[in-house]
Amino acid sequence: MESVEGSGIARAPITVRHCASLAEYEECVRLQLITWGEDLVVPSGLFVVARETGGQTLGAFAGEQMIGFTLGLAGIHDGRAIIHSHMTAVLAEFRDRGIGRMLKLAQRNDALARNIHLVEWTFDPLELKNAHFNINRLGAVVKRYIPNCYGITESPLHAGLPTDRLMAEWHLDSPRVTEILRGKSPQYGSTAVRVSIPSDISQRKQRDAAAGAQVQTAMREQFLEKMAKGYIVTGLEIGPSEAAYILEDGKNVDAQIATQ
Repeated sequence: MESVEGSGIARAPITVRHCASLAEYEECVRLQLITWGEDLVVPSGLFVVARETGGQTLGAFAGEQMIGFTLGLAGIHDGRAIIHSHMTAVLAEFRDRGIGRMLKLAQRNDALARNIHLVEWTFDPLELKNAHFNINRLGAVVKRYIPNCYGITESPLHAGLPTDRLMAEWHLDSPRVTEILRGKSPQYGSTAVRVSIPSDISQRKQRDAAAGAQVQTAMREQFLEKMAKGYIVTGLEIGPSEAAYILEDGKNVDAQIATQ
């Protein structure tokens, strides 16, 4: 169990632990509604299925109140067991306090304790803050771009755009992940290529969906072209006006992401 002192509800310590009751799963549903609205909610029964089939539901608590959770489903990748981390949510008033990182580290510890060495999840490449966390802070790499992964939804977060997603691969005990979790920044080779988008794209797509769609379409074409040639996302640079995903030749990345 991970724990830090928080300044939230009654300054209670923030802890992360497994959820195991229907009441806690219903609380996960409530947090989904607050975070994403009704369009993206999965029912409490899926949390039960996850528990009974090798997945995981980890909750972050301030005292007794749940303030965040992550849901992972059991999966298979190239013939080996993995966790597919389907969703992670933290209440807005508790964000930017390291709680998301606590949840992911607890997820990593639980997976490794069960001899699972890979966690995967999808994320929106237009949401740069989350992408930075996944790639630069956790050490995930990306080999796959999935156009309109979940279809077009009514969620205001998606601004009516196709739900294009990158698939993060978090190789839990690889040299790359171990070094990044210790504080080392990602290093890029001289042959790295870039996919650039405006740094304010998250806000821009909310103001002007058509402009957001243009950026997304151009980005999609670049990612698909480069990944078809074997390039892998290994970094993200965010400047005042432009952000750039860093992609390297997959042959040069293999040693960094090989698990122990």
